[in-house]
Amino acid sequence: MPEPQFEVQMLHDRVMIRSDRDSGERRSTGGIVIPATVSQTNRLQWGEVCGVGHHVRTVKAGDRVLFHPDDQFEVEIQGENYLVMRERDLHAVANERPEHGTGLYL
Repeated sequence: MPEPQFEVQMLHDRVMIRSDRDSGERRSTGGIVIPATVSQTNRLQWGEVCGVGHHVRTVKAGDRVLFHPDDQFEVEIQGENYLVMRERDLHAVANERPEHGTGLYL
């Protein structure tokens, strides 16, 4: 008998994010390869918003957001891992056409 399918609705000010985690290996601006075993505790991550609660005001599904990996709870839904956190724990939102901001582009 197949398992029933459920729609997930986030509550209050919670945001569900699919993290853009890569293999962990990265390159410095000088071209030096930094292995995945070297961790940076203050490094922020980018992710895509997959769901928002009713009280979330500044992000919507599909937005790319910047967050700290320690401010998260993980959940597995249909074999894929997602992160759940409060909206106030997000640090930035990447927009295609910013109205105001830092002037930096991804």
